[in-house]
Amino acid sequence: MAACPAATTARILLPRPGPARGTATKARASGLRQVEGPVSERAYASSSPAPTHKVTVHDRQRGVVHEFVVPQDQYILHTAEAQDISLPFACRHGCCTSCAVRIKSGQIRQPEALGISAELKDKGYALLCVGFPTSDVEVETQDEDEVYWLQFGRYFARGPVERDDYALELAMGDE
Repeated sequence: MAACPAATTARILLPRPGPARGTATKARASGLRQVEGPVSERAYASSSPAPTHKVTVHDRQRGVVHEFVVPQDQYILHTAEAQDISLPFACRHGCCTSCAVRIKSGQIRQPEALGISAELKDKGYALLCVGFPTSDVEVETQDEDEVYWLQFGRYFARGPVERDDYALELAMGDE
């Protein structure tokens, strides 16, 4: 198992306790302070503290495992990117299957996941770009073609489409 490249000590920004109401300072305007600590203690800065959850992503294509903390009111993909963790994605809007994962444990809320059917959601698939963790969660990335086939394959064919060189030759002969 490869170590997560983000599993190091890093600087992050967290809300800074500010002066009393009515006074304004540059520090208060930014509302942030620097904190150093291990990744497992990181929290994604937000104006209202939300419960955080540990997210473990087994990236099959790259052969790495990423572990990071995500507030339950933040998208998993966006939070990973803010922590310099590279995960597969394409549209960022929940309309494709590039960031599809299979949930091994835990739960992800994904009301905007249009790229996968309710049936696939029920089978444990989720989209990281529009997924919010509701508990500690462990997921595994999926091959986009596999998920696409599960989603739409029954509508287009009885199996994977094979190349028909003879038909292609006939079609090209007309040009």
